[in-house]
Amino acid sequence: MSVDVPVSGIRAARWEDWSLDDLLAAKGDTRVSLVVPARNEAGTVGDVVVRVRERLVETVSLVDEIVVIDSDSTDATYDVAASAGADVHRSAQIRPDLGTHPGKGEAMWKSLFVTTGDLLVFMDADLTDWDTHFVPGLLGPLLTWPDVRLVKGFYERPGERGPLDGGRVTELVARPLISLLFPELADLVQPLAGEWAVRRSHFASLTVPTGYAVELAALIDTAAAHGASAIAQVDLGSRAHGHQPLLDLGAMSVQILEAALRRGAGLQPQGESAVLRQFLPGPVPRDRVVETIERPAAEALL
Repeated sequence: MSVDVPVSGIRAARWEDWSLDDLLAAKGDTRVSLVVPARNEAGTVGDVVVRVRERLVETVSLVDEIVVIDSDSTDATYDVAASAGADVHRSAQIRPDLGTHPGKGEAMWKSLFVTTGDLLVFMDADLTDWDTHFVPGLLGPLLTWPDVRLVKGFYERPGERGPLDGGRVTELVARPLISLLFPELADLVQPLAGEWAVRRSHFASLTVPTGYAVELAALIDTAAAHGASAIAQVDLGSRAHGHQPLLDLGAMSVQILEAALRRGAGLQPQGESAVLRQFLPGPVPRDRVVETIERPAAEALL
C-alpha cells in the first residue's frame, strides 16, 4: 500500500489501496452507516441509494444501512429515496424535543439519533458523475488505521470550464482561512468535500454547525483535539455534481467564515444569525438572514 505522509501528519492514500476483501476482513462486527443529507434532490438521490444498496449492501455486506436525512425538501426527495431502498427520515421530525434548524449540518447531526453504525460515511445527494468505490475508499483508513478519526475524500472535478469549474468557496474562502489560521490543515486537497467518513464516537463529541460549515468545523476541531494525524484523505478519482448560484455561495461563505473565525480567532458569536447584504442587478439591496447556529456535542443526548 502506497501512503504519502506530508509534513502536517495528514496521511493520504488512493481508493484502490484496499480491496473489498481486505475491508470486509477488517470490518468484522463493525457496523457501517451511509448517511445522505438531502434537500430537493429527487432527480439524483435515488441513483445514489440504488447503486450503493445493490453493490455494497446486497452484493457484499460492507454497508449495513443507508439513511437519507431529508432536510425540508419541497419536492419528492423523501419518496424517491424511500422507493430506492433507503431508511428515510425528515430532519425536523428527528428528536423534535431538540428543535430543528435548516441546513446540511443539522441533517448530519440529527443522523446520530437514527443511525446504528460505528462508522458513518457521508455522501452528497446531488452526485451526477461518481462510483460506489467512494464508500470503500473512505472506509479504508478507518478500518485499518486505528489512530485515524476522520477521513476526507478528494477528487478531480471536471466541468464545462475545466478542472476549476467548481470549488469556488474552497479556493476563495476555505483555503485562505486555512492558510492564515489553520496551516496544519493546508495539505487537505478539498476541505469542503461532501464525501467523508468519521468514527461515530468522534462525531458525537463535536460541536456541529447547522449549515455548510460542518465539514470545515469538523476538521478544525479534530486537529485541535487529536492532532492533524487523526485526519486522513483519500483520492476518489473524479466527481461531478450540481453547482449552486453565486448569491447562495455568499451565504455559504458567511457560515464558513463565522465557524472558522470562532475557532481560530476567538470570535464571539453575536447571535444565531448574520445579515448578508446582497445587491441583485440594480442599486436596491436585499438583506439575507444567514443562520450561524451550532449544535452541541450529541454524546450527552444519545
